[in-house]
Amino acid sequence: MLSFFHNFAPQAILLSFGWLKIYWYGLFVVSGIIAAMATARHYWKKVGLEAKLFDDLSFLLIIFGLIGARVYEWFLSYPYYSQYPGELLKIWHGGLAIHGAIIGAFLALWWFSRKHRLSLAKICAIIVPGLALGQAIGRFGNYFNQELFGWPTNLPWGIFISPENRPIELQQFAFFQPTFLYESMLCLLLFLLLILLKKRFAHQNLLVIGSYLCGYGLIRFFLEYLRIDLTPQFIGLRWPQFISIILFIIGSTLLYLNFFNHRHEKRTTKN
Repeated sequence: MLSFFHNFAPQAILLSFGWLKIYWYGLFVVSGIIAAMATARHYWKKVGLEAKLFDDLSFLLIIFGLIGARVYEWFLSYPYYSQYPGELLKIWHGGLAIHGAIIGAFLALWWFSRKHRLSLAKICAIIVPGLALGQAIGRFGNYFNQELFGWPTNLPWGIFISPENRPIELQQFAFFQPTFLYESMLCLLLFLLLILLKKRFAHQNLLVIGSYLCGYGLIRFFLEYLRIDLTPQFIGLRWPQFISIILFIIGSTLLYLNFFNHRHEKRTTKN
């Protein structure tokens, strides 16, 4: 199966009707959003929250997630967008940074929880399993856009990159590390872990949130060593690695708080 990626040359456009073009990238992003929202709706109903509230929250999450993803990408690629400002609105060309989407979605969740007097931890724990699934699906959009790939490789599952999409200094190489595939598979495993945690520890919201932040922080930190796309550097690290460390620290703190609170509840019950 993996040999398919070695022998297939993806095209960005799925269908074309005159001036109207449907991109694979858009298809996978939308599919990821739908899967994420469907998963979140399942858990939302399971805890007995009002369905109308979820519809309102879904709209906010999509809008804030897309804005956050695009603003973050603008920050990372400011030299490019300052030269081609019109590209900033062309999200079908790629450029939706997941770290920015996470930040944007969290701001929406924080505002929504305060407005409706809901537990922020509770609704975050409802959202994050679907987020991991959405990421696993959405990453395939990068494959069809031929972007965010890794270093040249001779592995049988190395993906073919067209000459116009290769870095100038690597034009002599045809096959590159499929970092999109690695991240997609790892995010799928993270999703399975999160739904298992939701099933076995339904009321431990910090456990679910912390596991997502630590899990994705580790995934992205180590995969950045394979990626060759240009990105700002900070303290000797690629910027996404630095953000991933922050996510891991926050996640670890939440896991510790969950452990502390759970142990305290056990002691209180015994007494």
